[in-house]
Amino acid sequence: MTLLFEPQPAVRAKTSTGDEFPVRRVFCVGRNYAEHAREMGKDPDRDPPFYFTKWAETIVPSGSTIAYPPATSNYHYEAELVVAIDRPGRNIPAAEALDHVLGYATGLDMTRRDLQLKAREQGRPWDSGKNFEQASPLGLIHPVSEVGHLSTGAIKLTVNGETKQSADIADLIWPVTDIITFLSRMYHLEAGDLIYTGTPAGVGPVVTGDTIVVSIAGLSPTTVTVGPAVDA
Repeated sequence: MTLLFEPQPAVRAKTSTGDEFPVRRVFCVGRNYAEHAREMGKDPDRDPPFYFTKWAETIVPSGSTIAYPPATSNYHYEAELVVAIDRPGRNIPAAEALDHVLGYATGLDMTRRDLQLKAREQGRPWDSGKNFEQASPLGLIHPVSEVGHLSTGAIKLTVNGETKQSADIADLIWPVTDIITFLSRMYHLEAGDLIYTGTPAGVGPVVTGDTIVVSIAGLSPTTVTVGPAVDA
């Protein structure tokens, strides 16, 4: 028996040590900062944690030029703390959750906001708004041995040098421990999983030529430039 065609190569994320992290799945937690929940018209005190997923192939490294995607005229940035998982687990107790973390990175959850909001209004999945090529830029993954476990620290996003988002990861409604515990009740978490933990208030649109920089205290920044539309 032979393969009908060659499989796509594994997506590999870069780390600060020079090793490569093979990406398996991408989980994204929605509305995990109170002010962002409010700007999206939701009550952060009533919503339990929720999430959506993206293909591993949406990951692109810091320094990339990302094409303005098709089918949108409202392309948004969302700065995020990203957690890299390196141990499998199911029903992980809170006291053991951080044992499954290899390290942390800065990242971007790029969003076709007009498509996301239309899907939300119609009660449909968000795939068209969230899960598309180059939608998940990622900085270097820093191992816990290098940076420790991050529970506080400034998170900031700039567009062309102008600050658009500014908060502290201590403001997460559901911190990393809770997110891992919650997701592991739904799935077998596996080595290679990435968790984007949510974005602060201040999301907004970008256009071709804009440069986006995400910084989190103690981590390498994620920098991308928005290129021409893919169908241009």
